[in-house]
Amino acid sequence: MNIAKHPTSRAAVSREFSRFSAGPYQLYLRADLAPHAAALAAALGEFGAAGSTGNANRGVGNRGGGFRLTLPGGPELFVRRARRGGAIRRVLDDLYFGFHPRPLTELIVTAEASRRGVPIAEPMGAAVRWVAPGLYRGFFITRAATGMTLWEFLRTDDDPSVRAHVLERAREAIETMLREGLHHPDLNLHNLFVTPHGESFAVIILDLDKARLRDGPVSGAARRRIAARLLRSANKLDPRGRFLDSAALSILNFA
Repeated sequence: MNIAKHPTSRAAVSREFSRFSAGPYQLYLRADLAPHAAALAAALGEFGAAGSTGNANRGVGNRGGGFRLTLPGGPELFVRRARRGGAIRRVLDDLYFGFHPRPLTELIVTAEASRRGVPIAEPMGAAVRWVAPGLYRGFFITRAATGMTLWEFLRTDDDPSVRAHVLERAREAIETMLREGLHHPDLNLHNLFVTPHGESFAVIILDLDKARLRDGPVSGAARRRIAARLLRSANKLDPRGRFLDSAALSILNFA
C-alpha cells in the first residue's frame, strides 16, 4: 500500500496531526501513530468489508460501530465508525454528505478540548474514505481506554457508596467540560466512561462528534439543555429508578 504524506494546514486540522493518503483513505494521524498508517488503513478496509478484524471486537460503542485495534508495535486503539441514527440509518447507515468531513471537525474539537484539560479519550487521529465527490465514510480514532460506560457501571456495582463516588466523578468531569467551554449536546449515560484511576475511578467524556467549543464557559440555557438531555437519558434507561434513585439523579442534575 502506498503512503503519501501531505502538508496539512492548521486551519483544516490541528497542528498535532499530519495527513496521509493510504489506498482509498485519507488519514489524519498523530506523529507517534504515523508509522502505522498503512496497517491502520488495511484494518479499516477489513472492518468495512467484514465488520471486524482479527484484532477487533465488533459492535461496541456508537451504534455498534466501534472496535478495538492493536497494531504491531503500536498502541491499542479504539476506532469508531461514524454511523447515523434514527430512521435515516436504514437508508444511509454510515454514508455522509459534505466536503468538510465530520471526523475532522471532531478531531479539531477533541484536540483542543484535551489541551483545555477536559477529561476525554486521548485523540489519535481520524480517517475518511471518499465514495464520490461530497460523499464519504468516516472514522475517529482514540487511544483505547480501560473501563465501561457509566450505565454499565451502575448496573454492575451494587455498592451505593461506590455508585455515589463514581457519579460525583462524572459530575466533576461534566463541570470541567462546561467550564472549559465544551458544549456537548448529546451527553448521556453511554458516553460517560468510567475508568480505573489509581485505587479509585475517573470519568472521561466520549463521542464529541456533535460537540462544539466556545470561547467562554457553557452556561445559561445551553447548560440547562445539556442537563435535561442527560436526565432524559437516565430516566429512559432506568424508568423505575432501580439503579438511579432520586439522590443519584440529583448528583447528575447540574442545571
